[in-house]
Amino acid sequence: MQGSRPRVAVVGHVEWVQFARVRNVPSAGEVVHATDAFDEPAGGGAVAAVQLARLAGRAVLITALGDDEHARLTVARMRQLGVDVHAATRARRTRRAVTLVDDQGERTITTFGSRLEPLAADEGMAWGALEGTDAVYFTSGDVGALRAARKARVLVANPRAVDALGHGVALDALVLSGEDTIERRLTARAEDEAELVVFTEGARGGLYRERSGTSGRWEAATPPGPRVDSYGCGDSFAAGLTYGLGAGLGVPAALDLAARCGAVCLTGRGPYQHQLTAQELNA
Repeated sequence: MQGSRPRVAVVGHVEWVQFARVRNVPSAGEVVHATDAFDEPAGGGAVAAVQLARLAGRAVLITALGDDEHARLTVARMRQLGVDVHAATRARRTRRAVTLVDDQGERTITTFGSRLEPLAADEGMAWGALEGTDAVYFTSGDVGALRAARKARVLVANPRAVDALGHGVALDALVLSGEDTIERRLTARAEDEAELVVFTEGARGGLYRERSGTSGRWEAATPPGPRVDSYGCGDSFAAGLTYGLGAGLGVPAALDLAARCGAVCLTGRGPYQHQLTAQELNA
């Protein structure tokens, strides 16, 4: 560890996202005017990596990107945010998305193209960067990539990493939205491989169960300001859980930390304006 901070990493996907605010998400046939548009590299892997970097000082992101300007901009922006990027290059465009945030701060996402996922066979991929890592969060990749991530002391995954799960690779935790029917369905593929399964429920907190039979709930943290944008809250939560378990916290304490990460992210414009930092964590 770096002092008392764990070494952390993410294996997963990135999307180039255009964000914009709307009064309401348009219904069929409706035209709405968008304001405050801006672009960021985001998606589950990127958002979690930045949150981990803000808690740990640095983080590694292993991913795949297209052969385009969005890929180059992604690497530059991630490095600016404290993330060391190791990316395989695909002969296609980086996946894009549009996110509309309404007056209630709720986000609606439309993606363009399939996810680009890191693969164990990617030529020149720096899987050795995971050696000695205390905690890894896994959002996408193949089973070989998951096995490489398993070299970490703590491995947390999201059930949407469907190609990698269900092949006997042990997980320390599986974290998902309890309100997402797709994620709940996919969880059945891997929950027997996880020591801890965490179901988030937004403002209601969430529930967890351990392989030992222990189960419980946690309360949502109070946001430190007005609700602005829910994009990235779930990914920041998962990163906080990964960091907490990697730092040796017990399950309740790690969940409390994760809840703080999600609540802070809710108060910022886009995923990176407000995320919990090490200085705030220790205050």
